[in-house]
Amino acid sequence: MVMALALVVCASACVSPPAPPRLVIATGGAGGIYDRIGEALAALLRSRLHASVTVLRTAASVENLKLVGDGGADIGFASVDAAALAVAGSAPFTRPLPIQSFMRLYDEYLHVVVRADGPARDIGHLSGLTLSTGASESGTQLLAERVVEGVGAKNVTRIHLGVAESASALENGRIQGFFFTSGLPTPAIADLARRVPIRLLACDQLVEPFQTRYDNVYLRRLIPSLVYGLPADTPTIGVPNLLVVNSRMDHGLARRITELVFQSRDELIKAHVEARNLHERTATRTFPIALHTGAVDYYRDQKIS
Repeated sequence: MVMALALVVCASACVSPPAPPRLVIATGGAGGIYDRIGEALAALLRSRLHASVTVLRTAASVENLKLVGDGGADIGFASVDAAALAVAGSAPFTRPLPIQSFMRLYDEYLHVVVRADGPARDIGHLSGLTLSTGASESGTQLLAERVVEGVGAKNVTRIHLGVAESASALENGRIQGFFFTSGLPTPAIADLARRVPIRLLACDQLVEPFQTRYDNVYLRRLIPSLVYGLPADTPTIGVPNLLVVNSRMDHGLARRITELVFQSRDELIKAHVEARNLHERTATRTFPIALHTGAVDYYRDQKIS
C-alpha cells in the first residue's frame, strides 16, 4: 500500500512541466516596420510565454513565406498578395505552401520614392531609370514588378536593395528612385525626407486594373502629406499584411500567441504606431489565406465571427 501510494505521488510530482516553446520569427529588413514590430513581439513571447525566440531579419514577404512554409521559421510577416501566391504554389513559389494566418495586421502602402529634383514626375516616367525594386524575395519586389509592367516602363535598370539601402542609394545618386511597401510612416523614408527633398509618385490609376487582374488583393489608399512633410497627399496602392504561420503549428500555442498579441497591443504600438490598427474585428479578414484553428478559437471566444 505504501509503495502504491509512493508511485502515485511520484507519478504526479515527477511529471516534467512542458518545455517553453522555441520560436523563430521572420521579419524584414532594418529600417522597416516588420522589423520593429517583430522585435517587440519577440520580447513579449520571451516575457509572457517564457519562449526562446530568434528573430530573423529577411528580405520580408516572399522569403518569410518560404521560411514558414518549409519550417525554417514559425511565424512571419507577409503581404497578402505574396501569401496568395504561396498557398497556390504560383511563381515565385514552386509548390503550394502550408501557410495560414493568425491575423490581418494593418495595410501597407506602396511608396514610389524619387528625388524632387529628379526626372520622374509621375508613375509614367519610369522608362530608362535605374530603380531599386526592393530586396530580392520581398513583397516590395513582387508589387514593383507588377507596377513596372502595368505602366509599360521600358529599359528600367533594376537593383535589389532593402529600404535603408535604397534611401542611401537615392541620396547619393546611385539610383533615381525606389519602391517600398510598408505602413506609415516608414522610418527610413521619413529620415530620408528630412535630409533630401523627395517626391512620392501617385499609383492610384493602377488600382482598378490590379483588382481585376489579381483577385482584389489590392486597395485604393492615400499617403497623407503630413506623414513625410510633402506638399500634397499621394494616392497609391494598398495591400493588407498578415502575421502568418505554418498550418502544422500546435493548436494551443497558436491560440496563446493570438491572444497575447491582442492583450499586448499597447506595447506593440510603442514599437510602431501602425499597431494601433490591429483590432479583433478586422483581424479575421485574411482572405484568401485561412486562419489557423488556434486563432479561430480565440476569435470565437471573443464573439468575433
